[in-house]
Formats: sequence, structure tokens, C-alpha cells
Amino acid sequence: MQLDQCTALVTGASSGLGRALAHALGEAGAHVAVGYRSAREAAETTCASIHSAGRRAVPVRLDQTDPASIDAAVAETASTLGRIDILVNCAAWSTDVPFADLAAMTLELWDRIHQTNLRGPFLLARACAPHLKAHGQGRIINVSGGSAFTPSGSSIAQAAAKAALVHLTRCLAVAMAPEVTVNCVAPGLMAGTGMASRVSPGGFEAARQRTALKCTTSIRDVAEQVLAFCRADSVTGQTLVLDGGHVFH
Repeated sequence: MQLDQCTALVTGASSGLGRALAHALGEAGAHVAVGYRSAREAAETTCASIHSAGRRAVPVRLDQTDPASIDAAVAETASTLGRIDILVNCAAWSTDVPFADLAAMTLELWDRIHQTNLRGPFLLARACAPHLKAHGQGRIINVSGGSAFTPSGSSIAQAAAKAALVHLTRCLAVAMAPEVTVNCVAPGLMAGTGMASRVSPGGFEAARQRTALKCTTSIRDVAEQVLAFCRADSVTGQTLVLDGGHVFH
């Protein structure tokens, strides 16, 4: 698929990886709806960077725990930008709860993490489906993480949701074919993200040393892979791990 003049809805695009993905899509020629939950000013900054690339960009408020907000955001994107060709499910939420502290993983925390990280992407895909299918070349890119494949991450709920998102990718690939391809990226620890900001310098270095390449994940590498999935016409149901070759010692 040629990205020039396509329209993308990117969730969680006011900062971090989401902002980088929105900017990369704009540089590649797409118009972008910049999804945000509360940081409108930051979302407008993302839009300004896309405008500088000569593409349209609009901030769209989106609370992934609220089905009505999801439907409204999709409708606003289609109305303002005219169509939706690409959905990038990047928004996520978690909090640090040690795996062994099962009592601390309350029902409220479990539900909020899964509503944001798993149910939200499904509802967004469902709401966007008619728009993505309309031109016969829709794209969905989900953002999972390394904790989908190993018992790691900020909490059991976060790891379980990320693992489920990988399988949701496969299921949606079947459900939405042949008009829409659905793929997934699973980054490791990345500098410049909310999760990385909660990791101590020592923890960051330890994570780096657990990779074969002795590096953390490059946000730019993730963005390039998202663009590759958008451009590919014969790839669906796939998840690519970008983590520097993570190795447990």
C-alpha cells in the first residue's frame, strides 16, 4: 500500500513511541489523527510536527477504557480527515506491581490494565473496520511488548494483556481478511517512553546487558517496522519482536 494521502489513527500519540509513530507516518505521506487521553497540548505538539511535513493532523481525544469515547474518536477521525486507512494501537497503561505480590494486583487494577491494553484495541479495530475495509487496503498495527513472551514487565496483568494482544492480532487477521491486514510489533525497553522513565539507570543498564546486541530498542527501528507492515500487501497475522535479542541469564 502506498502511504501518500492515506489517513492513520494513532492512539497514545501525544508522547513517546506513539508520537514517533505518528510523526513517521506523517513523514511517509499520511494524514494523522493523533489520539490522546488527557494531554491535549502534547497532542497538538505532535500535530505541529506532522504539519511541518506537509500533512494534515488533528488531535482526537480517546479514552480506551470508555467504549463511547472510542466510537466518538473513530467518528471524529473519519469526519475530519475523510477516511481511515490505518489504525495503530499504541496506547497502553500499567503500574508497577511485583509478580509475587498477588494481593496487590486488585480487581480494579487488573480490569483497568486489560480494558486499556486489550479490550481497547479490539473495540478500536471493530469501530474502524467499516472504514478500513472501504477501500480494500486497510491496515492495523498493534503494539505489544517483550512481556508478551516472557514472565516479565511491570505486572502480571500487563504481561497477560500484551500476550493476549499478540493472539488478538492473529484472530483479527483472519476476521478482517482479505481487505485488511493486521500485524503487531513487540518492542523491548525503549528510552524516551513512559515505561523507561520508571526504570532506574541501573535497571536500564541491566536490561541492556541482557540483550545479545547489548542495546535497548530503538524507537526509530520500531517506527520503520510499523511503516513496513503498512506498506506490505501479503503479510498479516505476524508479530515482530524488536528487543536487541533479549536473553535471560
